[in-house]
Amino acid sequence: MKNMKMYEPHDKMITLIKDNYSVLQALGAFGINLGFGDKTVSETCEMNGVDTYTFLAVVNFTINGYASFEDDEQISVTTLLHYLEASHTYYLDFQLPFIRRELQESISDSDQLGHLIMKFYDEYAQEIRRHMKYEEKTLFPYVQSLIDGKPATDYNIETFSKHHEQTDKKLRELKLMIIKYLPSDAHHNNKLTATLYDIYNNEEWLRQHAEVEDHIFVPAIRRLEQRVIQSDVTKNISSMVFKGGADMGDALSERERDVIVSLVQGMQNKEIADHLCISVNTVITHRRNIARKLQIHSPAGLTIYAIVNGLVDISSVKL
Repeated sequence: MKNMKMYEPHDKMITLIKDNYSVLQALGAFGINLGFGDKTVSETCEMNGVDTYTFLAVVNFTINGYASFEDDEQISVTTLLHYLEASHTYYLDFQLPFIRRELQESISDSDQLGHLIMKFYDEYAQEIRRHMKYEEKTLFPYVQSLIDGKPATDYNIETFSKHHEQTDKKLRELKLMIIKYLPSDAHHNNKLTATLYDIYNNEEWLRQHAEVEDHIFVPAIRRLEQRVIQSDVTKNISSMVFKGGADMGDALSERERDVIVSLVQGMQNKEIADHLCISVNTVITHRRNIARKLQIHSPAGLTIYAIVNGLVDISSVKL
């Protein structure tokens, strides 16, 4: 049954752990070590350099189930990234080998069925390792590039989200095969029961890990992508606006500035030609030169350029 208490920054960390011992696994992934005494959640997080809001978002989500994080701007992507990276390290370097040793000790060496069970577990371990290594090689570096403001152009979070599959199917199958088909004596049965208990716990851990990625991490990366895109647009507009004055060799001529003013006022090529007493071909040539010099190809970009550089008054522009 779910514990529906929502934990707050002022709650004691020890109380959170006493109420939900499963959170112990998350502490290490967040970089929080034991020995925090009677400190509150916020005090413990601050002491370990962890964003308190993000820590509680993950903890409350895994304890109580689904919550909407689509518009939650307070989530720290950096904290989430470190948490997921550490979770992978915990699972691949500790938990997978630990369960394998338990399983090996629980199975009779002469049992052919036991050998098949071990082979099945090794296939599962290979599958989960391949899944997590993909994220470490592709997803995590991409997210770090977003954090650094230098995103890759050939990847996005939707690519990951569409191909993000649950990885615990083999674990469920392994659990059922052990329960249904693996005979053992009383001594091995005790070990096997303890191993099954750990397998059940890890099945739950994998489910929660995948849901944190889907419901907290993915929405947070979507928001970060939007912020980076908006920042890039702003930088590009600024660069385009001021590029004309940066290189005197590419400075606009008087006639080219006249053409820009005419374009901003909504005139078409023929109207500009009549207004400036030049040919349509000359207008087209001027527009081509303007685009080359300013690297601005849209009417909106030319309007911004004209306003910022004083070619037109903003009050006279139809926005």
